[in-house]
Order: sequence, then C-alpha cells, then structure tokens
Amino acid sequence: MKSTKNYFSLIFFLCSITLFAQESAPQIEFDSTTIDYGTIENGSDGERIFSFKNTGNADLLITNVQSSCGCTIPKKPEGPIAPGETSEIIVRYDTKRVGPFRKTITVTTNQQNNPIIALKLKGTVLPNP
Repeated sequence: MKSTKNYFSLIFFLCSITLFAQESAPQIEFDSTTIDYGTIENGSDGERIFSFKNTGNADLLITNVQSSCGCTIPKKPEGPIAPGETSEIIVRYDTKRVGPFRKTITVTTNQQNNPIIALKLKGTVLPNP
C-alpha cells in the first residue's frame, strides 16, 4: 500500500513540474504571418513590419531571423520581450527586382512549442515605365 502511495505522489510531483514549466513560458503571437505587398512600383519603399506580442508569462527571445534569399533583409529585436509586451520584426524587400515574388523569413525563438516560425512575403514589382 505504501509503494502505491509513493507512486501517486511521484506522479503528482512530475505533473506539477510539467504544469509549472508550461505556465512560465514565452509565447509569440503575430498580428499576421503574411505580408502581401500587392502590386508595387519599381524602386518603391520595400520596408514592412511584422508586429507581435509575447502572450506568455516569461521573457521571449528572438534568437535568429533569416531570409530565404539576399533580396530580403530582416531585422530582429535585440533584447528580450517581456510578458505582455509587443515588438516587431522589420523586413526590407529589394523592390528593384521586377516580377512576382514569394519569400520566407524564418524566426527562431525560445518558446517551447513551435520555436521556429515561418513568416511570408509576397507581391509583384512592376517594371520601370
């Protein structure tokens, strides 16, 4: 009987630790994971912003932001984002490249579930008149 009681105590303890770890974790929530430039003029402003919020209850760290090509330059926040705070990832697409485009920005975070997020850019750059 005593070993059964110890077994249940151990299970309760492990479940408590798991719940605590989940409760004190960062969580990133983007306003949108896709930016559609639409049809834009050649050489126009290619800067766009992905806004997000840390909806968890531990500091969120953006450890890496990488583009699928050299025509898109992302900029990540430098420090931690506290619970409840908002921040942004700035991307700049080279609008001198004519034609349709679809690019991916890969964001690596310290959130426990789904630490890697794919952000998408799409649109079409018109040729010079």
